Order: sequence, then C-alpha cells, then structure tokens
Amino acid sequence: MGGSTNLPPGFHFFPSDEELVIHFLRRKASLLPCRPDIVPTLPLNRYDPWELNGKALKAGNQWYFFSHATQSRTSRNGHWNPVGADELVSSGGSNVGLKKTFIFSIGEEPFQATKTNWVMNEYHLLDGNGSSSSSGSSRKRSHKKKGHSDKESSNWVISRVFESSCNSHASFQEEDMELSCLDEVFLSLDDYDEVSLPKN
Repeated sequence: MGGSTNLPPGFHFFPSDEELVIHFLRRKASLLPCRPDIVPTLPLNRYDPWELNGKALKAGNQWYFFSHATQSRTSRNGHWNPVGADELVSSGGSNVGLKKTFIFSIGEEPFQATKTNWVMNEYHLLDGNGSSSSSGSSRKRSHKKKGHSDKESSNWVISRVFESSCNSHASFQEEDMELSCLDEVFLSLDDYDEVSLPKN
C-alpha cells in the first residue's frame, strides 16, 4: 500500500493520540481489522524520514505507519534519538498507551551526527493490548488459537513522522481540538462490521 489515503472527498486524517492508540494500534495488536484500513506497515530501519512519501500514509505534513517495536531505530543514513520524557495516552480516565518522541540525526556516530528537523512520535500499547483483564484473557485465548503469541501482538507500534518548522505540527494537533462531524462519523465506523443505510 502506498501513501494514498483512499478516503472519500471531504475527509481528513488528523487523529489525536487517543484515536491512534484506540482506533488503530489496539485493533492492529488484537488482530482486528482497522477501519479505515489505510495505515500501511513499514520496516522502520529501511527508510530515512524523507523517503516515507509514497510509502507511508500522508496526511498534511505528516506520515503514519505501523511497524514492529525495535531497540535499534537506525536507517541507511542515520538514526532516531529519544528526546524528552515518555507521555501517557489516556482514554476514558484510563491510561491506554505510551507516546515516545525521537529526533532524526544523520550519521552513524552519535557524537558526530547532525540533528535534523525530523520528528517521530511512536505509540505503544501500555499493557500489550490496551484492554481490561477480562477481555484481555479472551484475546489471549484467541491469539493462541490462531498461533499468535502475546509478545507478537504487543510488538506493534504506530508512528507519526513530520518535519518540524514554525510549530506547524502544533497548529492542528492540539489535544483540545474538536473533530469535524464527518471525521467523527468516519472514525466511528471501526466499531461496526457493517453499516446499513436506511431504505427510502
């Protein structure tokens, strides 16, 4: 899958941290379909950030993709360095995820690398599946039946990459920003297997 969104006209993909974890990452880790199924899976160490266009999902000046969590966040021309403290992602009063922030530096040696303006937010599930213990136990049984271990399912992360300049990222990614009516309707579709329209 390439960088096209396949969204109907008028829809825009600007999810909040909570929506990335709940609507996309948790469903991916639980082996459930993501609706809309528009975020591709990419190996993080294969691409430099400026090579994501046409490969990751592009939304404005941001790129989104799933990948497997790894300790070595290196690419052909550089590496991602962690910055700041990890942030908790909450939903309904409960902590469901963790947000890590990285800056891309060009060069192999840490002390000789050149920092860039490329930023990556990497989202992890806090407990491996972001669900309660009761629903989590049922998912564990389901994973075992399908041959998927808990370690495999909890290994997924979703990343948002952007080039920071003039606070362009913060201009539309504020926590208190309200979604448009169309966006709310579209994001709610992943809670239903089928959507039936009323007949005239």
